[in-house]
Amino acid sequence: MTGSIQTLPTEVVNLIAAGEVIDSLAAVVRELVENALDAGATRIAVAVWFDLWRVRVADNGTGMDLTDLQKAASAHSTSKIQSRDDLYKITSLGFRGEALHSIAALAELEICSRLTGFEGWRCTYNTQGEAEDTEAVAIAPGTVVTVSNLFGKWRLRRQGLPSRSQQQRIIQATIQNIALCHPSVTWQVEQSDRSWFTISPGQTTQQIIPQLLKQVRVHDLQQLTLDVPTPEEGSAGEIREFTYNSTLKTRHGASLHLVLGLPDRCHRRRPDWVKVATNGRLVRSPELEQTILTAMARTLPRDRYPICFIHLQICPSQIDWNRHPAKAEIYLHSLSYWQEQISQAIEQALRIGAENFDTASQSHRVGKLLTASAKKGVYHLDESPRQERHTSDIGLVELKAVAQVRNMYILAEHDTGMWLIEQHIAHERVLYEQLCDRWQLVPLEPPVILNHLTPVQLEQLQRIGLEIEPFGDQLWAVRNAPALLHQRDDCADALLELSLGGDLQTAQVATACRSAIRNGTPLTLEQMQTLLNQWKMTRHPRTCPHGRPIYLPLEESALARFFRRHWVIGKSHGI
Repeated sequence: MTGSIQTLPTEVVNLIAAGEVIDSLAAVVRELVENALDAGATRIAVAVWFDLWRVRVADNGTGMDLTDLQKAASAHSTSKIQSRDDLYKITSLGFRGEALHSIAALAELEICSRLTGFEGWRCTYNTQGEAEDTEAVAIAPGTVVTVSNLFGKWRLRRQGLPSRSQQQRIIQATIQNIALCHPSVTWQVEQSDRSWFTISPGQTTQQIIPQLLKQVRVHDLQQLTLDVPTPEEGSAGEIREFTYNSTLKTRHGASLHLVLGLPDRCHRRRPDWVKVATNGRLVRSPELEQTILTAMARTLPRDRYPICFIHLQICPSQIDWNRHPAKAEIYLHSLSYWQEQISQAIEQALRIGAENFDTASQSHRVGKLLTASAKKGVYHLDESPRQERHTSDIGLVELKAVAQVRNMYILAEHDTGMWLIEQHIAHERVLYEQLCDRWQLVPLEPPVILNHLTPVQLEQLQRIGLEIEPFGDQLWAVRNAPALLHQRDDCADALLELSLGGDLQTAQVATACRSAIRNGTPLTLEQMQTLLNQWKMTRHPRTCPHGRPIYLPLEESALARFFRRHWVIGKSHGI
């Protein structure tokens, strides 16, 4: 990215697939905000006046001198690319050089800008993007762009736009989506001179999502950042990678940033929070979104969807931004490779390891009770940071079975507290993953006889691999069955259940559920310990295949606060 604005050569203009699309107030906001981020802004203020069809975006970015300001709205003028080669290594959010020019053609455009250490200037532009009135102004370093009377000469365009409430939602979603990709930026948004909403900066997207989804807390989210090799791993060249400040640094790979809502704590009724971003921009990628949904299968309740944000920072040569005029869709080279990386990252995040086995966050469910108790008493909880011990992975956690509660829950202790594990769904998770890894059908001797099966039921049993043949009038003989069922007394009932529909995965869930230890079954300490050892080695230990949470953590730190063990003895006796 160079420091001055210049008109693109004709050969580069001809290679650009399409101009910017300014079709609404939200599109104006998007383009102006992206320019502010490209200028290195860390604080952006957006103001919208719907009745006046006006938008103002102010930032504390680099700013422009007078020469650049006068050329800013010219056709195909940009500081972000210079030659045709730059089109294949895009590292900025805006690059086509048409946003301000298109806005000038559709509205009244005014820009005030100032470089640090220099005088500030104000310019207005005609419909051709040419600077008209220019004057010196006193402003802070940065840029303020004001767009007024959008579509003022095209009244039919205004009539075809969504209602005001819909436009409000679109603008809010636009800003929030950009904030997810740039968490270190402060956002202040006004509507008709009144505060609308704000987004405080954070170190990562994990701190941003709770500001956008009020029912979600930071501890409900798992964050994971992985350095991943590029598909060209092993090549002699080094890979250049995009960073938030639009500079290039040399690395031997790419990175994948994942923020995932833990399935035992939060989920959605719609897949509206399955989001994918590449190199600082939220994009639509049906293939990657489906990869996320598949990776989260059988960890969520029925008809519920995950909260998941994936941000890929990869070599610009891996992306073709010219798929969509508004850059909302992309062509991603080596798609299957990135799908595999995302699946592996989600699987790792769903495990309980050192980075997500935080005793403070695990005890969050107990926190409300402690806070309520503190407010009613005269004592104060010690909220200072504590040195907690972390485990490397749930597979390495030393869980010791202590007792069985109501023949339903296993009470297990470990180094930092205790857990309550529901025995049925823990065993269901174990069996389900075993079935997924090894769907084994064994012969039935003698065969199980079923009666009054419909053609749909017969087709279903055959679909999941069972051998079934006529055995008489309205009778059928089933000659094999899943290994977990073949010696059960209720094998016939289980096979009838499998015949009622669903794919192989549904059949595996049903088989696991029917075969798992029932609640109400007494277990010895040895049996409980065996189940714990099997459960903690599963890939998705947080929830059962139906999406129910398996365990409740009660950490030592939370118990200590609840029983007030940090009190001074004299104080606890009123002395």
